[in-house]
Amino acid sequence: MQQPEPQSRNLDSFLHEIDKGAIKIPLFQRDFVWERAKSAALLDSVLKGYPVGTFILWKTKERMRSVRDIGGVPLPELPEGETVEQVLDGQQRLTSLYAAVKGLSIQRGKRVDDFGEIVLDLDADPDGIQPLVLPRVPASDEQDETPDADRYAPVASLQDKKLFALLGSLDPARSERLLMLRDRLSKYRFSMIIVGEAPLSTATEIFTRINVTGKALTVFEIMAAKTYNEKTGFDLAERFDRFREDLDGVGYGLISGVSMLQLTSLLLTEHGSATREDILNLPPAGFPAAWERAVSAAEAAVDHFRQVMRVPVSRLLPYGSLIVPFGFFFAHHPANANGHERKALEEFFFRVALTGRYTSAVETKLASDARIIAMIARGEEPAFDRTFAAETSAASIERRGTFRTSGSYVKALLAVLAAQGPRSFSNDAAVTLGNDWLKQANSRNYHHFFPKAFLTKQGVARERANHTANITLVDDFLNKRVIRAQPPSEYLPRFREENPDLDATLRSHLIEPGPELSTDDYGRFFRRRCERLSKELAMRVPRRSIDDGLSGPRDADDVDPEDADA
Repeated sequence: MQQPEPQSRNLDSFLHEIDKGAIKIPLFQRDFVWERAKSAALLDSVLKGYPVGTFILWKTKERMRSVRDIGGVPLPELPEGETVEQVLDGQQRLTSLYAAVKGLSIQRGKRVDDFGEIVLDLDADPDGIQPLVLPRVPASDEQDETPDADRYAPVASLQDKKLFALLGSLDPARSERLLMLRDRLSKYRFSMIIVGEAPLSTATEIFTRINVTGKALTVFEIMAAKTYNEKTGFDLAERFDRFREDLDGVGYGLISGVSMLQLTSLLLTEHGSATREDILNLPPAGFPAAWERAVSAAEAAVDHFRQVMRVPVSRLLPYGSLIVPFGFFFAHHPANANGHERKALEEFFFRVALTGRYTSAVETKLASDARIIAMIARGEEPAFDRTFAAETSAASIERRGTFRTSGSYVKALLAVLAAQGPRSFSNDAAVTLGNDWLKQANSRNYHHFFPKAFLTKQGVARERANHTANITLVDDFLNKRVIRAQPPSEYLPRFREENPDLDATLRSHLIEPGPELSTDDYGRFFRRRCERLSKELAMRVPRRSIDDGLSGPRDADDVDPEDADA
């Protein structure tokens, strides 16, 4: 990379370069948000000779997804191979100047801001503290109640054709003031730094470090800009939005763009890697085909989660990143998984969840896990190493099962509960689970079978009362309002009157009808439910030699990074 090169340019040069398409605003920049008042203040500073900050431009032949027009003015594309300057810092200032001088209207949702209303006060002292530039003509002159239309000239009138037309209508003093302001504006030198011959990763790192919002660019934002191709119509942001909309219809709209890029990278890179650097270095030419393959594979993975593993919504996935290895499987194995493959994939799923595998260093682990998945796709026995060692005992569940909605271990238990096809206590209808109802611990789909208020009065410790072994998945909010703080001995008989199949309903929640329900013996209920959950986990995670000697699972923080960011 060359050393950054300090330069200065005047406004006419800036506007000319924008008009011909040589300066671009990449669409990983935030939207234009400045109001007219802020733009007027910027122009006021320029006309008074104040510094207005440095523009940073990245000089490159890289073609990126960029702003197509400003205020309805289309910005042309330069021919392939010609150098453009991408704005890394200064979008708001540059767009403000362009919109004001061109007199453009900016659409903001349903509202339109007309930057053509920004005006020059031709009676203001050019070197005084009184503003030279106003966001609009005042309703009346503050010093003279008689409106004076000639006192205010649109900034857009400084363009040559409009300027000469306006000069003839002004008195000599104001004409002279207008020409002087035009001269000041044209001669003002804007400070800038040109970054040349730098790779995309370096350019975006520069942007991240200087970005005043303090929000780092995501790899998805960068790739959406890098892979955009107007000729072929490929727009990653739009493709991903459509993909998310399709999955949202089946309860899996929470799959992240980063996970999809990781899957695309695994499919496109020869060495099978999913690091941020590898993603950023993916060739734009081959990316669209690899993306479409990843989408198709991810959709097959979602079908597998829902229909085979019976995980009905993405909120119950221990990690959203699981879409990557499962998508990798279906990219290499388009047909439905057979019995042996299903068992191997299920074991992989739960070992990842129970060990908190994707809590950290996900990129590295995805690459190594892809090799395990490839073995399963070939019909081979998966080679799990010691890092996959998992404990499924009731004691482990009791120790690690404190209820929360963001831990992979607890989500593994919730996935087991969901796979039973839980039924409604009141009428034995199938429970409908939804992402919106599973986000927080007090959401509608979560119900403490023994109400916490009741257990607190019985002296049960908070951690033991708020435990996944005490959670049932329901969809009828009325259940909560009817049950309130009542123990099972009081509310179950009422449900039995409505639901003669209540015992079968209870078993769909892994609750075995027994005397503890009529005597409100929470200790016995708790132990028996942990044992049922343990039995279900053991069916999914067969004992292997890697599990020998495991004294107990790590009590690591197993929060999904995607949940932590939400």
